[in-house]
Amino acid sequence: MNCRQLKEVADDLFKKKGSLNSLHQELALNFYVERADFTTSFSLGDEFASHLMSSYPLRVRRDMGNQVGTMLRPTAKEWFHPGIRYSEKVDNETKSYLEWFGETQRRAMYDPRAQLARAAKAADHDFVTFGNAAVSVEMNRHGDGLLYRCWHLRDMAWQENEEGQIGAKFRKWKTTAQTGARVFKNASEKLKRVAEKTPFEEVTFLHMVVDADMYDGDARGRPRWSIWYDCEHDTELEAIPIWGRYYVIPRWNAFASQYGSSPAAVCALPDARLLQAMTFTLLEAGEKATTPPMIATQGVVRGDLALYAGGVTWVDQDYDERLGNALRPLEQDLSGMQYGLQMNADTRLMLHDAFFLNALTLPQRAPEMTAYEVGQRVQEYIRNALPLFEPMEDEYNSALCDETFDLMWRNGAFGSPESWPKTLRGAEIAFTFESPLHDAIEQMKVHKFQTAGQLIAAAVALDPSTASLPKAELMLREALMGAGCPATWVNSEAYVADAKRQQEAQAQQQQLLANLQAGSEVVKNVGSVAPAAA
Repeated sequence: MNCRQLKEVADDLFKKKGSLNSLHQELALNFYVERADFTTSFSLGDEFASHLMSSYPLRVRRDMGNQVGTMLRPTAKEWFHPGIRYSEKVDNETKSYLEWFGETQRRAMYDPRAQLARAAKAADHDFVTFGNAAVSVEMNRHGDGLLYRCWHLRDMAWQENEEGQIGAKFRKWKTTAQTGARVFKNASEKLKRVAEKTPFEEVTFLHMVVDADMYDGDARGRPRWSIWYDCEHDTELEAIPIWGRYYVIPRWNAFASQYGSSPAAVCALPDARLLQAMTFTLLEAGEKATTPPMIATQGVVRGDLALYAGGVTWVDQDYDERLGNALRPLEQDLSGMQYGLQMNADTRLMLHDAFFLNALTLPQRAPEMTAYEVGQRVQEYIRNALPLFEPMEDEYNSALCDETFDLMWRNGAFGSPESWPKTLRGAEIAFTFESPLHDAIEQMKVHKFQTAGQLIAAAVALDPSTASLPKAELMLREALMGAGCPATWVNSEAYVADAKRQQEAQAQQQQLLANLQAGSEVVKNVGSVAPAAA
């Protein structure tokens, strides 16, 4: 296909995506008002949440969005580690290189110019609310560092390939003609003239990242094309073959189409609407309870009712109040207020659970709890949280780290592969991750070690020969790692094996000395007895 045909594919995808934008607009209006510009536009100074009666749905989305970053990318620790896929053990030289890869990549990703924190924060909240996020991973315009940017889902469209993975990706970029003429050196003469005459006129560009076989051109062995197209002037601006995917697009639940959905927001949307309606009703009922409606006798009250602090309502002085009060409050039954408040609290709890916040709290250990009870609570936490974050780790963290590593490697950040150990040349780099969830999984080893210790002690009391059954050194080593002890606190296996040999040698030497001493005592005793017998 040529560039115009690819644009037709993009136009068709954006057209079909119109109903999805309407759904995203509704989700944003209830949970993420800062992003509620899928079908409308904001003006500077707009009050985002003026249509809401309660901020609680916004807060549960905010808390869940913040939890994604805390769980997947805890900044207090090195949350990703490069390794070799399908390789369990590596030698020290290879391990040192992999650690250097990780340190170098971490410095590049957290360089303030890379803007990872800003892009990831926006992507986390898009992911939680809409089930999709779009982050570009590229070199900055100077070519001396990374650049991460999160793009509005309104401007993104993509399709799946035959393997169910995201293939072609399209992004609309609306900017001024002046900016377009400055960014694209091959801008058409039409665009340059517009930039000179009306520099602030809005122009739409289309960025297309497609597989190599979708575009008519020599990709030079590279798997994808990056193509820019000027939609206003029907002009191809540039077509560059690339190695990477350019866009990282994590999807939460992608079952019905190529677009993901958020099980949290979809489940919580009815409750959010209900909460807003109930809050409005309770506010009206509260106002009536504090300032009740009044009944006034016709022709007696002079003027309007002054229902404010210190207000005076005038009544005709000739009116005989034996006929009834000229002004009295309307009797109301407020017994239903308590039920309304209870329903409001129940709905908030349902929203809290819908965003999985009940599954993300690490269990607290009480002083009276046994190791078994703690272990059971940790297991329950893992069962609740693992199904939630394990797919995110694969779709989000892994894709982000893979794309970053590939981009840095091809731009020389890790030196020439010829200088790498042979085990790394041509090997597929894969990443492992750390998070509070993985920490909880590791801590289970501590509880298992404590439980095993109690069982072994009971068994040895019955049969001393069972003491040789457990691998005590391996159990202790893994328990220490699970407890979070630094590797520098634990001696290597070789050091421990050497120490064992020294201990065995010393034990043998002491046994030999003890045998020699016992033998000398026997000889001495025999020598002292012989003269007496003579």
